Amino acid sequence: MSQAAIVSRQRFESIDILRGLIMIIMALDHVRDFFHITAITDVPTNLATTTPQLFFTRWITHYCAPTFLFLAGTSAYIMGMKKTKKELSSFLIKRGIWLIFVELCIITLFITFDPFYHTFILQVIWAIGISMIILGLLVRLPYKLILVLGLIIVCGHNLLDFPERAHVGSLGTFWNFTHGPFSIIPLWSAHVIGVFYSFVAWTGIMLLGYCFGVFFGKDYDTARRKKTFLRIGLGLIVLFVILRWTNVYGDRIPWEVQHRGSVYTFLSFLNVNKYPPSLSFICMTLGPSILFLALIEGYRNRFTSFCQVYGRVPFFYYVCHFFLIHLINVIFFFGAGYGVDQIVTPGIIFNFIPPGYGYNLPVVYAVWIAVILIMYYPCKWFDRVKSSRKKWWLSYM
Repeated sequence: MSQAAIVSRQRFESIDILRGLIMIIMALDHVRDFFHITAITDVPTNLATTTPQLFFTRWITHYCAPTFLFLAGTSAYIMGMKKTKKELSSFLIKRGIWLIFVELCIITLFITFDPFYHTFILQVIWAIGISMIILGLLVRLPYKLILVLGLIIVCGHNLLDFPERAHVGSLGTFWNFTHGPFSIIPLWSAHVIGVFYSFVAWTGIMLLGYCFGVFFGKDYDTARRKKTFLRIGLGLIVLFVILRWTNVYGDRIPWEVQHRGSVYTFLSFLNVNKYPPSLSFICMTLGPSILFLALIEGYRNRFTSFCQVYGRVPFFYYVCHFFLIHLINVIFFFGAGYGVDQIVTPGIIFNFIPPGYGYNLPVVYAVWIAVILIMYYPCKWFDRVKSSRKKWWLSYM
């Protein structure tokens, strides 16, 4: 194997390993949503009620969505090395539309187990889909212009926090989709749509991820790329500390000294806003992720091979793991003695989660590990299918 081929293989492996790791971590938060005793009644980052263990169970999963969006953009750039701009644009737009369809029709069903679709859910797959459509429309622009647009969005969107705070009442449906926090939008009788991910800031992350793909081009050898990644990763971490410490810009919720002690003050410092992702949130999450990319390139062991299995089929894993988690939840539901008359709880979008249902963190972690292990061989099988069958539709999976 030539040196160029080795570098190319390592390059893709490093991305797959990071992507696989975040997919594994991501499942922890989704398991917590279904199984933890306070998942429906409280939020794990509520400093008045949380514990450090619960806080970090949620906090570590913050790395998943921004890294996944960022790497999706990077993968689009790498794909563009083998396609014309027209071909890449067409693919991104069509795949973006497909992802939004899957979010609304399949993932919503797997999350809610509600065949009547009383609540449609727009989460990370929707954010990736709409961002891919926008990237598909922009890829024909000069590289530097895409970079500038990404930087303006990521660095500047928190300026919108100030008029948001000054506004009284609803900012409207358009704002809810573009920059607002989580919102419920009525559709028709007894049906709503939950917008968890307003897309503008996430699109900025994907645009920067696309521009980040240039470091995987032929002009960057391994040593130069790793040095660049170290500088970018460390720079983002330092920027996060500066932004957060000054408490002036970068997040709509300032950190405060907590009466519960220094540990909770530290948690307040880390408690940055994800909906939508603030500049501080983006720096806090993407900085370590890019550092990880630098450190993992060329390094292989059983753990990296394990992560790579999930990172090579992330979409397949994402869709299936939600069904698996909810299916296990149904088993626990009936195993705990609940009946069919308790499947639906008014005001809760998930079925099979009645009032008082749930378990402590050790059970959450046990179920999470079980989900990861159960998903291993299906992911390995689907990776073989994708690798051995050159079907056009597999590129959308």
